[in-house]
Amino acid sequence: MKNILLICFLGSYLASFAGSKDSIMIRLDEVMSKKGLYVNEKEQRILGLKQFLTLHDLSSTQLYDTYQKLYLEYKKFKTDSAVHYILKNRDIVKEIGNMELQYETELQLAWLYSTKGMYIEAKEILDKIKKDKIPSKLIPEYYRTCNAFYSHYALSNKEQKYYRRSGYYRDSLLLVLDPQSLEYQIEYATKELYDQKKEKATQLFKDLLDKTTDDNPNRALIAYFLGYTYKEQGNMELQKKYFSISAISDITNCIKDNASFQNLALTYYELGDIDKAYRFIQSAIEDAIFCNVRYRTIESSEFYPIINSTYLKKEKIQKEKLETYLFFISVLSLALLLGTIFIYKQMKKLSMIRKQLHSTNMELVKLNKDLQDTNSNLEEANLVKEEYIARFFDQCSEYVDKLENYRKSLNNKAKNNQLEDLFTMIKSRTLIDTELEELFHNFDSVFLNIYPSFIEEFNTLLMPSEQIHLKPGELLNTELRIFALIRLGITDSVKIANFLRYSLRTVYNYRTRVRNKAAGSRDEFEEIVKKIGTIKLNK
Repeated sequence: MKNILLICFLGSYLASFAGSKDSIMIRLDEVMSKKGLYVNEKEQRILGLKQFLTLHDLSSTQLYDTYQKLYLEYKKFKTDSAVHYILKNRDIVKEIGNMELQYETELQLAWLYSTKGMYIEAKEILDKIKKDKIPSKLIPEYYRTCNAFYSHYALSNKEQKYYRRSGYYRDSLLLVLDPQSLEYQIEYATKELYDQKKEKATQLFKDLLDKTTDDNPNRALIAYFLGYTYKEQGNMELQKKYFSISAISDITNCIKDNASFQNLALTYYELGDIDKAYRFIQSAIEDAIFCNVRYRTIESSEFYPIINSTYLKKEKIQKEKLETYLFFISVLSLALLLGTIFIYKQMKKLSMIRKQLHSTNMELVKLNKDLQDTNSNLEEANLVKEEYIARFFDQCSEYVDKLENYRKSLNNKAKNNQLEDLFTMIKSRTLIDTELEELFHNFDSVFLNIYPSFIEEFNTLLMPSEQIHLKPGELLNTELRIFALIRLGITDSVKIANFLRYSLRTVYNYRTRVRNKAAGSRDEFEEIVKKIGTIKLNK
């Protein structure tokens, strides 16, 4: 009886665990499909703050507070923008002379620089800050920033001494934090984990996870560490579960500086689910590039080639299997068709034997009629083919006739001594101009199809008052066409002049005139033009 109860209990527990795991994966798929909506909501909040700046005449203190809000919105969303607003605050606090805010701003900037991989700049800031001069209120922020700096730096160069240095500042941070605060509890659990007290750390993180919901940004970090602890224990199912919970929180809070997707990708790769591994590593790289977090980009790029290569191999194998299946299906379909035809013919023969002579004769008449209809259809098809072929030759002949008529016209003018008309026709550039116009139009269309932003980017290289504005219906003008050729790698003025039918001096004058309009260096202008259309990874 006890064994039966135990089996029932275990069965119920396993079913509950499987259901919980499935619901988490369903939830992850759901929030991933709405990723753009969460980003849009965040961008709307940011837009509201920016509009507040433009619609109000703010004091220095109000500006500082608004820039600080923008920094917090951008901090783990788009690092470059966060740096932009912290630099604005840096100028404000210097102007108002508030030392506490100056220290706070410098620490925030150092944190951002270390995230972006600007370790030298971050270290210079931290070295200039004397801990004994920092207001006591900012001591936790100082330790927090130093901990982050050495952690990020260690992730980049993999040297243990920097991990130890990071741990030292975590210990210092724990000494000054309120033990009842969530940050203290997270840092304490993290310390226990890195001190190899994994069972205790796991329980601490579980307790913390129960206290948070998806809208709490700390939930992503807590769930990530839980996934990490189970990864260390080799428990694939639980690491998948908690990395998924972390990813859900990262998406709902628009945290682009995340580690959940990268670890999910590696988990699914180890489980052999290459499709999901590829999907998650793509998301990890997209987030890292969007946020411009250097150490995350480095981490993801280390694993991406492995997963991508396996994914491509799988795609190739699936394609080969599909081609094999299609071949066998085609063979079977052909065999079925031949078998059907054979059976039909046999049944038809049996039916014909059983029928009377009259029925046989009627069938023969019908077959003859079908044959005549088939012949008629074949004759009609042949006539259609002949008509199409004749029309093709007519079009070719018409084109030859036009050339012949033009030749005869010139010949007649010559025979009749209509020299003036003859010279007029010979000198006329109408035909050449028409063809040139068509050539330039085709060139412009194809070029702009390849580089659709060429005109806009080209104008940004010129002084505002010298920018080029096209006439209605005009794709490129002469100046743009010359530099379009340069963008394509044709820099020889002789070749450009030959193509555009201009003199060498005209082309040289155009190039010189446009260089003189450059907003930047004239010597580097054409080299910059050659790079128009290049894809940028950062912001």
